[in-house]
Amino acid sequence: MATALALILSSCGETKKEEKSSLKIGQNTTEIVASSGTALALSGNDMMQYDKNELMAKAGEKITLTFRHVGQLDKRVMGHNFVLLKPGTNITGFANEAASAGAAADWIPNDGAQVIAHTKMLGGGQTDVITFDAPEPGVYDFICSFPGHSGMMRGTLTIAP
Repeated sequence: MATALALILSSCGETKKEEKSSLKIGQNTTEIVASSGTALALSGNDMMQYDKNELMAKAGEKITLTFRHVGQLDKRVMGHNFVLLKPGTNITGFANEAASAGAAADWIPNDGAQVIAHTKMLGGGQTDVITFDAPEPGVYDFICSFPGHSGMMRGTLTIAP
């Protein structure tokens, strides 16, 4: 019995070592560089907040963005998305147009004419993953286009050369 207990305890320690060795010191959770590009993660909650307001990538890379709605409310009440806007887009004007476009257009106005990339509108507990080419170097605004959310749910994606 003592031998069995020793084996159980020693195997538990080995599992913990393996978990710790998979983490890299200094890893930036906003940007994880993958061999084929950059993987970004962003989430929104029921308090109308993104977990990050700054994201970074390099020009010309493929960006894979995983967006999660970590709240519990339905998308008809507290929907969230990620919308990366083209340079020079007026956020207030875009948000007003998005509200007019409505749910039928997934809150994306003018067939996305002012949009570089966007996720679908999500409700609590849902996730969407999109892949797009990083635009030219610069700073780009991103927002949630659900009516009334862009005032609080906004940030920037900085594209380095």
